[in-house]
Amino acid sequence: MTLLAKYIKSKRKEFGLTQVELSQKSGVGLRFVREMEQGKETLRLDKVNQVLALFGAEMAPSKISES
Repeated sequence: MTLLAKYIKSKRKEFGLTQVELSQKSGVGLRFVREMEQGKETLRLDKVNQVLALFGAEMAPSKISES
């Protein structure tokens, strides 16, 4: 599971939303929400940000930490 998938799922549960409710409130399809929570690697960034906006967040570039 990706970091994004974990974040979305935990925030959805924290806000007491079902996947259906999250899709309705964010304006994206239920299939998109399910794919996002399952860690699909190719997602439309605009739709990801639509969902994240409900939680006061957005995707942004960040520096990859060196191991």
